[in-house]
Amino acid sequence: MTTSKLNSTDPLGNGEASLPCSPDNKFSDSLTLFHSEKAVQELLQQTPIQHTDDHLIEFSEALRTVAKALKQAAEGKAFAQAEAAEWKRRFELERAQNQQLEHKGKSPGECNGDINAQQMENSTNQTMLRNEANEQSENCCTNGLCSHEILHDGETDSHAKAVQNKMMRKASFKLSWWCKGDISDQHKHDIVSFERGNITAAGRSSKQISLKWESNPQTVLVMTKPNSTSVQILCADMIRWMKEHKKLNIYVEPRVMGELLSESSYFNFVQTWKDEKEILSLHTKVDLVVTLGGDGTVLWAASMFKGPVPPIVSFSLGSLGFMTPFHSEQYRDCLDSILKGPISITLRHRMQCHVIRDAAKNEYETEEPILVLNEVTIDRGISSFLANLECYCDNSFVTRVQGDGLILSTTSGSTAYSLGAGGSMVHPQVPGILFTPICPHSLSFRPLILPEHVTIRVQVPFNSRSPAWASFDGKDRKQLAAGDALVCSMAPWPVPTACQIDSTNDFLRSIQDGLHWNLRKTQSVEGPRDL
Repeated sequence: MTTSKLNSTDPLGNGEASLPCSPDNKFSDSLTLFHSEKAVQELLQQTPIQHTDDHLIEFSEALRTVAKALKQAAEGKAFAQAEAAEWKRRFELERAQNQQLEHKGKSPGECNGDINAQQMENSTNQTMLRNEANEQSENCCTNGLCSHEILHDGETDSHAKAVQNKMMRKASFKLSWWCKGDISDQHKHDIVSFERGNITAAGRSSKQISLKWESNPQTVLVMTKPNSTSVQILCADMIRWMKEHKKLNIYVEPRVMGELLSESSYFNFVQTWKDEKEILSLHTKVDLVVTLGGDGTVLWAASMFKGPVPPIVSFSLGSLGFMTPFHSEQYRDCLDSILKGPISITLRHRMQCHVIRDAAKNEYETEEPILVLNEVTIDRGISSFLANLECYCDNSFVTRVQGDGLILSTTSGSTAYSLGAGGSMVHPQVPGILFTPICPHSLSFRPLILPEHVTIRVQVPFNSRSPAWASFDGKDRKQLAAGDALVCSMAPWPVPTACQIDSTNDFLRSIQDGLHWNLRKTQSVEGPRDL
């Protein structure tokens, strides 16, 4: 290790500032480079700086980039080593189980010369093997999906045939959900099944979901669009009907509570909350949520619940109705049918977003997570420069976005901002994340649809000319400085919304009525025809 001196006077005029440098590029020198970069940064942060050399700034940025790259390489190496050790452990465990099965499968008839006794023992041994395979299949299926199937031809007349049958035994396997942590694996459902050792898809996402009440709903939360006289009148009439005819407990927002009490003291039975702590426990009290407004009211109702969300019945009283299939004129018949059940619901997936600052020591030192039902948008804000964003998917580099920004959308939000930016319309029950650029400075940058289990990280590089801004469902705007990152993954708590008919019918009707999708005049029957 040699030491070279940078011929530059420090801000206090005390002579030269020395920087250690390495004659080679070995991985072990990453710590030295990091300290070098830190020393330059401390030198630059001292004030006042007189006649700062531009080359010193560029050198500092280069050292910072190198230190970041080396840090990521070290983390990747450690992750790869841990993964290799885990696969080795699983391989050893599987090999030990196979050896144990082979040991149990040996015929005990070899120890005597009686052929008839040998045949009986072989038959008994095969029966025991089948029972053990079935028991093992039942045991392992509690934590995953597995299959143990023994293939045989039914002939046990000789030792050679028994050995051949043993060799024809089909290998056992187990299917389980793989993820970084055990906690995030609890919300997964078995969507893959097996039959005689063959893997088939169970079709969970392609089936309509039905909700049937095991006990009668007792408590309803009513949420309304603000600043609307017609909504206030409908809300008061609906609450009066639910209390007198259905004997329900009613919760409303504090704002709505004040409006009701200013109208009449009759609404003293209505309940509300006082602080954030009561909101966090709201899902333990409420059986059903009723919204009066548009899609924005549904988004607001979903944001009230940071964990599990009760079923939402949304009445259309706004300008858009992609998530509001019910008409307010027939609210009594609709609520009566929903309270009796069963009802068809749509499970609308939400994304969980974390902002990780550059000053954070690790990825667990994040800000408060934010849940979005439509999309998270990362844009350039008021800056005149293009947004510069580095995107990763499960630690794999995806692309660098250079344009106005990027939209990470759920399938429920595919008909919102993502659609205006050129993204595709997707059925809300399709599990996936839409990756849609905003005005990219590239003709080949097309939108993507990624599976629901991935984790997407969007980072502002250090050489970006300006910071970026992130907004979550159109609100809670946060600035992302150089080195900051936004990590998004699918949340384990979807938003169940009631359907008027079923999920597919409601979706198609919403895009036809709300967007006038593929609306054109029918071709006239009069005119030239093929002969």
